[in-house]
Amino acid sequence: MTPIRHKISNGAGKIKMKTNNDEFFMREALKEAQAALREDEVPVGCVAVYKNQVIGRGHNRTESLQDPTAHAEIICVTAAANCLSSWRLKDVEIFCTVEPCAMCAGALVLARVKRVIFGGRDEKFGGCGSVFNVVQEKKLNHRMEVTEGVLEKEAIGLLQLFFEKKRKKKTRDKSRRYVL
Repeated sequence: MTPIRHKISNGAGKIKMKTNNDEFFMREALKEAQAALREDEVPVGCVAVYKNQVIGRGHNRTESLQDPTAHAEIICVTAAANCLSSWRLKDVEIFCTVEPCAMCAGALVLARVKRVIFGGRDEKFGGCGSVFNVVQEKKLNHRMEVTEGVLEKEAIGLLQLFFEKKRKKKTRDKSRRYVL
């Protein structure tokens, strides 16, 4: 495969090469995000990959489950741990359409994930470098490699579509209140 340059940090700030495999698996995560969009959830998707096989999938389900922890990454990591019959996911890579929040980044550290790959940054809640850098915190017992910007436009596009739809609905609902 032809290597593609992306911003990748291994904790020491070094730039590494990545392969087209990252894009292949990110497309799988995007399928999960599209499922979330169809369910009227914030469109974030995630897949766990072990030895080039998807072993876990997840998308946001906070609204449908009424569970603030039902993020794509948490659901995906749980599925991967069940598949491997182990909570230690030391050779697993996690592909997320959007940068994991601090809660999810903490779960990835606890699971001993090898690498996290995400599409778009989350400048409000990001836990992999945007706001916090939980996954590379030197005080913690585990750190992982981070790859960002993989299929970023596609991932951000789904979020923009979702929130645009929400804003239009809110505007329509407001205007209906004043109709007699």
